[in-house]
Amino acid sequence: MRRIATRLPAEPVIYLGDTARVPYGTKSADTVIRYARACATLLCKRNVKLLVVACNTASAYALDTLREELPIPVLGVIEPGAQRAVQATRNRKVGVIGTVGTVRSGAYQAVVHALDPAIEVLAKPCPLFVPLAEEGWLEGPVPAQVAHAYLDELLAAGIDTLVLGCTHYPLLRSVIAEAAGDAVTIVDSAEATAAVVADTLAAMGLACAPGGPPPRHRFLVTDDPAGFARIGARFLDEGHPARDLAEVEWVDFQ
Repeated sequence: MRRIATRLPAEPVIYLGDTARVPYGTKSADTVIRYARACATLLCKRNVKLLVVACNTASAYALDTLREELPIPVLGVIEPGAQRAVQATRNRKVGVIGTVGTVRSGAYQAVVHALDPAIEVLAKPCPLFVPLAEEGWLEGPVPAQVAHAYLDELLAAGIDTLVLGCTHYPLLRSVIAEAAGDAVTIVDSAEATAAVVADTLAAMGLACAPGGPPPRHRFLVTDDPAGFARIGARFLDEGHPARDLAEVEWVDFQ
């Protein structure tokens, strides 16, 4: 949401957080597909023109299903992140960190190998990063120790590129980058996805023209709007056009 709103300041964005059912990263593929289908159906009823499956786990398990079933363009976050990693690596050793579900799916590995079979992909689940991000523990000895516990094995294997394969991980980017060292390029799949969104809207003639009034961004959640507003504000930079989370709408799947 933050990257897209920054890259496309004229576009109104509807964000749906399935807060009643997260985390997706520990659930089965069938369950994730069922949840993702319900989320997509709700958003289509709001007349969205393009859907971004912003969850890495949902992208891994549900993207093909949604593309087959929906009448609008559907983008995931794995393909753009993997493509950026292939472009960035110099020694053809790429690390991927994500949820248990994302790593277990092998989705990043599959996309990278489709682009360059010679690249070695080492994937590591990092489940503690999500609660650290949501609690605001973004710096200090605790997140630093956790980062080293997760990353040291990948670094010892010689990776020179690391994909942040979860929406929460960019909040911990400074800690992760410090643990990884200057020789490792950090790839934020959200940045790569925002660029693909911009290109897709432009290519299909769906982009909003710049110069109009500021768009109204909407935030929908399936549970605890107040808690989402408190945590969600941590994900948005000061002065960001979507910073105001005063209006968070509770929704349910019908």
